[in-house]
Amino acid sequence: MIVLFCHNGPLRTIGGSIFFGVAHNNEMFSRYYAIADEIHVAIRTKKIDKKDAAKYSEITLKPFVVIPCPNTESLLGIFQRPKLKKILKKAIMESDYVVARVPSTIGFYAAKIALKIKKPLLVEAVACPWDGYWNHSFKGKIIAPLYFFKMKKVLKKAPYAIYVTNEFLQRRYPTKGKAISCSNVALPSFDENIIIKRILKIKQQNKIIIGTLAAVNVRYKGQQYIIRALGKLKKQGITNFEYHLVGGGDQSYLRSQAKKYNVEHQVKFIGPLPHEKVFAWLDTIDIYAQPSRQEGLPRALIEAMSRGLPCIGARTGGIPELIEPAYIFNNSRKEIDEIINILLSMTPDVMEKQARRNFEFAKSYERSILEKRRREFFEEFKNSAIASNN
Repeated sequence: MIVLFCHNGPLRTIGGSIFFGVAHNNEMFSRYYAIADEIHVAIRTKKIDKKDAAKYSEITLKPFVVIPCPNTESLLGIFQRPKLKKILKKAIMESDYVVARVPSTIGFYAAKIALKIKKPLLVEAVACPWDGYWNHSFKGKIIAPLYFFKMKKVLKKAPYAIYVTNEFLQRRYPTKGKAISCSNVALPSFDENIIIKRILKIKQQNKIIIGTLAAVNVRYKGQQYIIRALGKLKKQGITNFEYHLVGGGDQSYLRSQAKKYNVEHQVKFIGPLPHEKVFAWLDTIDIYAQPSRQEGLPRALIEAMSRGLPCIGARTGGIPELIEPAYIFNNSRKEIDEIINILLSMTPDVMEKQARRNFEFAKSYERSILEKRRREFFEEFKNSAIASNN
């Protein structure tokens, strides 16, 4: 039995035979073996050199087949869409089940084809395309309504759907099919030593390191707002904050922001990290910030909470489902002042209270709990598909 997973990705590759990912990794892909013996992945790929491989997680699962898809996101990429449809139709015909992760062009097309030829389909809703495109650029504001309605249409018709949020995506993109809420995060078993070490770190800190894990070349991720807040704090003589950024992409815009607001020495660019090194990095920072204007339910935020980190975030997507209201800032003209006020409220006592609260809250995202829920839903999806074919 073959399950076809469809998403834009991309996966990185060396020679077209060795593949690497960040969020797309062994842990994520292995869950689909619950419904099939083989995993085929229709996704964009990007070539990398061997020297860059250490930045990513190698995918070592077997059997695991990658079906490279053209990039249709650029202006010229529009002309690649007939080729993409042909690739997807062939792959879907040869598969037993289709998992379409949306929003993504590949996911949208795969879902449409699967529904048309009556191939068993499960849709994973992981983000809001309206928020993502509207906050991306002027071009994004033109595209946002199109992708908003595509997302609504796909979810409405999906026979089975998994939402990463508890409420947000369900309200905006409801389905008539069967659905569950199940985050993409799957945290390892909790060790109480984590929170003990975190409290000790809070009591001993002098400077406060804020961290964000996100691509640094996508403006809707919002790192610039934290940088601007540090600049305004510096004008007030407050310089005990540092901002550490983990993530791949062109750093030039954020570096220009750090220079403009005179905080170059307070902003550190770490670059991408393979997922297995993320928890160690989280243990080096003091506050985790999720300032993005587009999210489903951010994996990195939940992982930060699992390390006992006090967290702050924007009123975006599923973020308010995770963080207490006092530590949420609005996407408005007052945003910078709200960030500043939250940062200044982070006394050691407040940080300890938030550390304990977040650590306990994150336990509901423990791998065993989520995987049991997802596995039962996958089993229901599989049994329904088998029954419909008999």
